[in-house]
This record gives sequence, structure tokens and C-alpha cells, in this order.
Amino acid sequence: MLTPFERPAVVLDCGTGYTKLGFAGNGEPSAVIPTVVAVPQVRSRPGPFDDLDYSIGDAALAAATSSALHYPVKQGMVESWDVMERFWQQCFFQHLRVDSSAHNVVLTEPALNTTEAREAAAEVLFESFSVPGLHIGVQAVFALYAAFGQQERGRALTGAVVDAGDGYTSCIPVVNGFVLSAALRSLPVAGRDVTRLVQKLLRERGAPVPPDQWLEVARQIKEAHCYTCSDATKERAKFDADPGKHVRLWEGVNAKSGARFRCGVGVERFLGPEALFRPEMVTSEPAQPLPEMVDACIQSCPIDTRRALYGNIVLSGGTTMFKNFGTRLQRDIQRIVDARMARSGGGALRVTVTSHGRQQHAAWFGGAMLGAMPEFASVCHTRAEYAEHGPSICRSNSVFRDIA
Repeated sequence: MLTPFERPAVVLDCGTGYTKLGFAGNGEPSAVIPTVVAVPQVRSRPGPFDDLDYSIGDAALAAATSSALHYPVKQGMVESWDVMERFWQQCFFQHLRVDSSAHNVVLTEPALNTTEAREAAAEVLFESFSVPGLHIGVQAVFALYAAFGQQERGRALTGAVVDAGDGYTSCIPVVNGFVLSAALRSLPVAGRDVTRLVQKLLRERGAPVPPDQWLEVARQIKEAHCYTCSDATKERAKFDADPGKHVRLWEGVNAKSGARFRCGVGVERFLGPEALFRPEMVTSEPAQPLPEMVDACIQSCPIDTRRALYGNIVLSGGTTMFKNFGTRLQRDIQRIVDARMARSGGGALRVTVTSHGRQQHAAWFGGAMLGAMPEFASVCHTRAEYAEHGPSICRSNSVFRDIA
């Protein structure tokens, strides 16, 4: 019989909008599903764990009209452990179809996750799912490792990770494998805001989209046609001068009637992603544009780390996948740095933004790489350790300390 370390570890990356799940050693997740649980309206409050009358992911969204939707993760942090437990149950038993007591688990967490949340995750996984081993790692460090895995495996884990997902955007500086949490910066604009802006612009133009499909159609249009431009004013002039050259046609099907509908996608293509560089387009909160936020993050780090951080800004998350996103971000940060150097009389400082093939699921892929390495056993907490010391074994996070 195989031991847990001879079987592939289960890797769970639970984000605000989507959860990526699969097995260590694989190149991509087995499934990417919305992080949501639907409970029938008569049981809108999650009850005992043995009540299986609920659904998760896309099935949950499909049951939205007759069920109460519960989103266990907000801004990257777990808000309800009861709902999270239900969600994980179907992740293990329905989506991955594994016995949780036979597989170690690699779980990702946000950079500012609390000690209490880390211990709660350990308690749920060891007590309710009887996992044989658990490693909890910071998403930004996993993302950095995923990028380095595409370059040089032996390099020190140092870089600034720009993590832009569905629910939040942040810049996390990592030096030698450890997060400099005091310098972390966030932006209250992310993929969901881009989707809503695309939806708003389409509505204002009177696009013939069924009312109950607006958000999903806007999301699909965003993923299929949106891109980052170098100058929004000039890009708008190009669209106005020759709309036929730049407008794309979107075709969909009315979910209720089955009738087909179509609409043109014009300035929404570049104005949606522009919200990350001009956050006042979608929020009334005071917010720095993304390039300024990244620069402020690195400037908050010790001076002897800044050159290395500017030289390796790594992209992570689905909202960084827009065409030319990395190029625009690098150019804008470089301009900020050059202006500062000119004022201070300093020398040249090169900014490098790293895009790579795994960046959409970078945190998951980094966890999958770690779980497949021989060194994984040295950073994995076992059920025996949990039985002896309790959830306190997960209080500290020594991710990659032994393998960086």
C-alpha cells in the first residue's frame, strides 16, 4: 500500500472568486470553480456537516434562483469556516474523487493571513478530513516560485509579486522566501470591478443582453476581448476614427428562450482594464493607480532590497492576463523610477516585470511544484504532529526555508 508521501498531494488554492484544485506534479489544476456554496432556501443557514443538500461552484451559481449563496472567502480571507468545510468536502469527494485521509494537502493562504485562520484551517483539515499531512504556504511565495520554476530553479526567492485576482489586487514583496508584510500594499480594484465596468459600458450603449445574463456575458467579453493599451486617449481616437477595424462582435444565447443575440464590443475592450491604472473609474475610495502602488510597496522595503525587487516584479492571477498588461505596468513603473532618479541625481535603475506561462494559476502551480519535490516531507506537518501539539504546529509559516 502506498504511503501519503508516495501519492500526489492535493493542492488547494482558494481565492475570493475562484478555487483552483488539483494534484502536485501536474502542470495545471484539475478544476477551476467559483468559490461559492448554494444551500436551498429552506436551509439558507448551513446546518450540520452531514447535511449534503448543497452544491458548490458552477452548480451553485446555476441553483441561485432557488438557493441562498454563501461566499466563504472575502478579500482572500476565509469568513465562514462552516461554509469552507462544506466547500472542501465536495472539492475532495466530488471534484477530485479522492479519500482525503490518503493524500497530503498543500493549502495556499494570503500574505496577511492571521494565525487564528491558519490554525482554523489546520483544525478543519486534520479533524474533519483526517488528512495525513498539511503544508500551508503564502500565495505570493508560491507564485514567485512558479515564475522561477520557469527560469532558474536555484535562484533566491526574491521579487515583488503583483497578485491581481477576482476579488482584490495587491503587491507583496518577498525577500529570500519571506514576505515583508509591513511593506505590503493593496488596491481596491480587481477583476470583478473590471467586469462590472465592462457591463456598465455595454449597458450605456444599449447592448441587447438578457437582463439576468449581464454579469456573465460581461465576464466572458472581458476574458475574450479586453486588452491593456498604452494610452487610453489615443486608443479612443483610433476607435472613433475607424470603428469597423477595432470593434469585435460578441454572440450569445439567451438562457431562457434559446434565442441568439449579438452585440458589438468597442471601447470596452481597453477601458475595462484601464480601471487598474485609473481606479477612479470604478471606485470613490482614495486609491493609487497600480504602477504607483507597486512603486510605493517597493519603496517601503529596506533600501538594500529595492534593486532586486524592481528587477523582478512577478505577475500572478487571472486579472494580469490582459494582453500587454505587463508591458504597460513595466513602462509606467519605469517612468516613476526614472523621474525619482532624475530628481535625486541617482544612477539608472532597471525595472523588469516578469510574465510567464503559469501566471494565471501561479499560486496553485507553485504549490504543485513544492508538493512534488522530495523536500516537501521536511515542510509538511503530519497528523502525528497535530495529535501531539494541536493546531499550533501551523502558527508559524516557514515556507521554502529549507529549499529556497
